[in-house]
Amino acid sequence: MRAVLQRVKSSKVYVDGLQVACIGHGLNILLGVGVGDTEEDVEKLVEKTVKLRLFEDSSGKLNLSILEVGGSALVVSQFTLYANLKRGRRPSFEQAEKPERARELYELFVKRLSEHVPVQCGIFGASMEVHIVNWGPVTLMLDTKQL
Repeated sequence: MRAVLQRVKSSKVYVDGLQVACIGHGLNILLGVGVGDTEEDVEKLVEKTVKLRLFEDSSGKLNLSILEVGGSALVVSQFTLYANLKRGRRPSFEQAEKPERARELYELFVKRLSEHVPVQCGIFGASMEVHIVNWGPVTLMLDTKQL
């Protein structure tokens, strides 16, 4: 699994002009599921996400996790994180998991993450407009195959 974590002051998702999700301070998470990803990848990514120290303490150092600051998470499915750009100009998405399995793991990630922090999410497979107010900005890419 791959995720782009962005520390945000706020984040919102719109589908067909209607707001479907909104958070204040916390993390905007773009989540991609790759071929062969498993429930173990979900657990690894949730564990890493909730414990990463991406928020500043009183000294201005990144010493606090989303748990410690009482933040929320907004999770958006993002199969394009598995784009292969090696040939030509059009990305190939062969490394992205098939939609049915990807949805299962996406929903499991949302469920497991919500056991730790409040979670909102976009609509899987929908064309979404994501409004992100980056804070910092602080943006990290995670890949469970490298954790």
